[in-house]
Amino acid sequence: MMSSLALRFAPRFGKSTAAAVASSSSQQKFNTYYTYSNQISQPLERKPTYTTAEEAVKCIKSGDVVFVQGAAATPIHVLDAMTKHGKENNLRDITVVHMHTEGPASYCAPDCKDIFRSKSLFMGGNVRAAVADGRGDAVPIFLHEIPILFRRKLIQPDVAIVSVSPPDNHGYGTLGTSVDCVRAALENSKVIIAQVNKQMPRTFGDSIIHESHFDAAVNVDIPLPEHGGKGMSDTETMIGKLIAENLVEDGATLQMGIGNIPDAVLNALHNHKDLGIHSEMFAGGVVDLVKKGCVTNDKKTYHRGRIVGSFLIGTKKLYDFVDNNPFIEMLEINYVNNVGIIARNPKMTAINSAIEVDLTGQVCADSIGTRMYSGFGGQVDFIRGAAEGFDGKGKPIIALPSITNKGQSKIVPTLKPGAGVVTSRAHVHYVVTENGIANLFGKSLRQRAYELIQIAHPDHREALEKAAFERLKTMPSPN
Repeated sequence: MMSSLALRFAPRFGKSTAAAVASSSSQQKFNTYYTYSNQISQPLERKPTYTTAEEAVKCIKSGDVVFVQGAAATPIHVLDAMTKHGKENNLRDITVVHMHTEGPASYCAPDCKDIFRSKSLFMGGNVRAAVADGRGDAVPIFLHEIPILFRRKLIQPDVAIVSVSPPDNHGYGTLGTSVDCVRAALENSKVIIAQVNKQMPRTFGDSIIHESHFDAAVNVDIPLPEHGGKGMSDTETMIGKLIAENLVEDGATLQMGIGNIPDAVLNALHNHKDLGIHSEMFAGGVVDLVKKGCVTNDKKTYHRGRIVGSFLIGTKKLYDFVDNNPFIEMLEINYVNNVGIIARNPKMTAINSAIEVDLTGQVCADSIGTRMYSGFGGQVDFIRGAAEGFDGKGKPIIALPSITNKGQSKIVPTLKPGAGVVTSRAHVHYVVTENGIANLFGKSLRQRAYELIQIAHPDHREALEKAAFERLKTMPSPN
C-alpha cells in the first residue's frame, strides 16, 4: 500500500508518472495497456489508502485545480480540511471548480482570498458573496456542456474531491446523489480523494466507481445536506394547481427543479396516470407519486419503467427512496440534458423558474441585475427539448410568482440593467403565475405583452400597460 509520502507525490496512474507510481510498490500493477484505465468503473490492481481528511488533502499544493462534487454529495468534511491545509501551509492560487455546492464553502471566506478562488459552473448561495466581491468566478454554461470542459481539457483538475457510498464486496462504491459532470471530471483528474460516507445512498446507472481509483479515502458517517419539506404559500400552491390541471397530461414525462413551485406541481398531480420522470434533478414529491402509482414511467420511449435523474438534493425521505433502488437511474448530465434525448420523451413537460420576465417574454434566471445569482443550469436544455418534442405534445413552462416578497412585479417592462437573458423570447412558450397561464408561442410582441399583463399582479397591470405602450408604440392586444 502506498505510504502517505508516495500518495502525496504520485498522482493517479495512467499519466506521465505511471511507471514511477508502479515502481513505488510491488502491489501497483496497472501500467500496461491491459491493466490501466482512467475509466472509473474499471477495477485495477491497487488498493486505496484510507486515512484522515487532514492527511488526504496534503497532496494539494499552490496553483492546483481542485474539482469538487456538489449538491447533496458535497464532501464538506474534506473541504473543511482542505481550507485548513491551505491556511496553515500558506498555499496560494488554488482554483476550486464545482457546480452548486452545499455547506459553508469555507474556502470562499474573505480570509482565503489569496489561497482559494471558487469557479462556479452553477452557483449556489454559499459562493454568491465571493463572486459579487470579485473573489470568485461564475461560468455561464449549459448544464449538458459542462462535461465537455473536462473531456476537452479546458479544465484539468489536479485533484478531485468526491463523496461516495461505501464499496461493496466487489469494491464498487457509487457517486450517490450526484453523477452530473462528476464522471468526466474524475476521468481527467490526476488524484482522487473520496469521502466515503455510510449515509450516502447507493445509486444505479452511471454512478459506479471502483475503490481502486481512490488515491485517498476518508471514512465518515454524517447526514447529507437537506432542502425542502417546508410548507408552501398560497401563491405557490395556486401555481402548482394551474400547471397540474391545465398543462400536465396523463402519460407526460416531467422535468422539474428544486423548490416550492415544483413541489406544488407534484402535490397537485395525485389524480394523474402513467407519469414519467426524466429530469436533471427531482424533488421529494416524486416519492409519494411513485407510491400512489401515478409515476410509472410506462409511456416513456427511453428508459421505460425507470426514473432518470442526474443529481439530487432533498430530504432524508428522498435519500432513503433512492438508496439501492434500481427503479432510479442516475446518468451523466450530457445525456440527461441532451436536447435530442429530452425531445424523444412523450408529452415532455419542462417546469422551470425565473427571477423576472419582461413584456416580450425574455427570461432572466441567473442574475439580479448585474449581480450573479445562480446559473444557466438545465433550463434551456429542457425548455428546448420540450419544445422540440418528437410527438409535438411537449410543453416548455416558466413558472414564477407575480410579485417578489417586497411586492415588486416579476413581470417587468424591461429586465433590470445588466440582467442576463437565460431563456430568449423565442424559446418561451408558457409563462405561469398564480394569476393564470400566458401562452406566448407564435405571438407578436403586443400579443405577448397583453398575455403577460393578464397574469401580472393586479396592482401592477396599469403601469405595465403604460410601459408596454411606451416601448411598443401600440396598445397591448390579444389580436
